[in-house]
Amino acid sequence: MVAFFTEVDGRYLATELAVSAWAPTQVAGTSVCGLLARELETHSPGAAFIPARFTADLFRPVLNEPIALRSEVVRDGTRVRVIDASIVQRGEVRARASVMYLAVAQQPPGQVWQAVRQLPTPTDKLDGPHGNPPLFKVGDLDWTGDFAAGQNGERKSVWHNLPALVEGEPISPFQRAAFVGDATNLVCNWGTEGVGYINSDVTVTMSRLPEGAELGLFAQDHVAADGIAVATATLYDRRGPLGTCVVTGISNVRRQVDMVAFAENRFTDAESASIIVQ
Repeated sequence: MVAFFTEVDGRYLATELAVSAWAPTQVAGTSVCGLLARELETHSPGAAFIPARFTADLFRPVLNEPIALRSEVVRDGTRVRVIDASIVQRGEVRARASVMYLAVAQQPPGQVWQAVRQLPTPTDKLDGPHGNPPLFKVGDLDWTGDFAAGQNGERKSVWHNLPALVEGEPISPFQRAAFVGDATNLVCNWGTEGVGYINSDVTVTMSRLPEGAELGLFAQDHVAADGIAVATATLYDRRGPLGTCVVTGISNVRRQVDMVAFAENRFTDAESASIIVQ
C-alpha cells in the first residue's frame, strides 16, 4: 500500500512521499500534521464529538529519522475535550499540536448571516483506492494535474484524494483534514517564482468532518509584510465548506521552492504524485 509512513516498534519512518520539498533530511509539514492528528485521535471521545479546532506549531524541522509521539488529555468534559500531542526526536520536541473536541448539539433557532461561497469542484471524482495526483485550479481555468499551471500570481484551489497516512490502515477524515490544512501554505503562498514562505504553524477549524475521500482548499486571503505572511483558505468537500485553515509563514528566500522543478524531480509516477509536499 502507498503510504506516507511505516510503523516499526512504535516509531514512524517517513517514506519518499513524506519528504519535504525544503530539504531531503526533513519531513513535510503536511505529513507532520497528519501524524500529529493521528496521535491526537487515539484519545478521541467518539462520534458524539467533532474535532472543531486543530492547531500545530512547527517550530523545529522534523527530521527524516524515526519519529516518536507522545500525547495527553488536558481537559475531559461533557462538552469539551482538549488533547495535546508532540513529536520527539533527539531528545527534544520538534513539533506539537492540540485538538479541541466539541460535543455535537442541536442547532440554535433563528437565522444567522453566512457568506455566499463559490467553491469549485472537479467534474470527475478522484476515487483511486490508493490516492490520486492532486488537481489544481487557477483563476477561471479548468482543473489540471500540471504543476506548471500554478506557477503564477493567480488565485488557486487544490483538490486531493490522499493515500494512507500509515501503511496498513486507512486515513481517517480528521487525519485527512489536518494533512490538507497544511497545504494552505502552497495554495495561498505559491506565486510566480514558486513558494517562498515556510509556515510555522497551521490551524484548521471545522464544524463537521469531511465526507468521502476528496477534500479541497480554496485560497481566501494572503497578507504579507516584512517577510511574514498570513494565509487563509476554505476547507471543503463536495457537500460544501467544512471550515477555515490559517497558516503563518516566514520568508525562506534562500530555499525558495520551484514547485514545477520539484514535481518533475521527485514524482515520476501517478502514485508518487498523490501529494503536494511542503
